[in-house]
Amino acid sequence: MSKKVSIDQLEDAIMKELEEFASLASDDLKDAVRKTAKDVRTDIRDSAPVKTGKYKRSWSVKKVSETADSINLVVHSRNRYQIAHLLEHGHAKRGGGRVAARPHIAPAENKGNAELEKLIKQKLKGG
Repeated sequence: MSKKVSIDQLEDAIMKELEEFASLASDDLKDAVRKTAKDVRTDIRDSAPVKTGKYKRSWSVKKVSETADSINLVVHSRNRYQIAHLLEHGHAKRGGGRVAARPHIAPAENKGNAELEKLIKQKLKGG
């Protein structure tokens, strides 16, 4: 797409095109963040320890803030957050000994970071 612009209007034309690209890019990035957050939640749910299933089902995605340029999402345990670190890292038993760690959050986080990076690169290249 070519437009004829005089030298006097060149700055305005460039700024307009850059703003349009930034708007499209921020929408793509927000979509990538939403998809990654949902995938991380699913990965945590799939690998979480199960006794009654309440802990496994408690994981959700919460939108903390959103502006025109950014979005901030948190993957968290709604009502079982008190035991998440105990299950992830293990803990001492009351009568002595230890409960083994059951890592399920860190692997999902690492996978999500790699996936988000891949999605961002893909979307910015026009894929």
